[in-house]
Amino acid sequence: MNLFYRPKYESEITQFITELKAKNPAIEEGQRQGRSLLWDKTIDREAAEQFREATVAQQPYVYQSAGE
Repeated sequence: MNLFYRPKYESEITQFITELKAKNPAIEEGQRQGRSLLWDKTIDREAAEQFREATVAQQPYVYQSAGE
């Protein structure tokens, strides 16, 4: 017997999620679709660079009027 053997610990939350996904395999596909709506976007690097070049630098102290 190995002296350093420990059974794999799995929290109750992990067990719950594993069981939930086993009962309803469509959950993961729904997660992927939701992620693709918000995060998985292709970036037009040329347009992003043009946007950065077109921005105007902000004045150092914005609350001071020009006449003061």
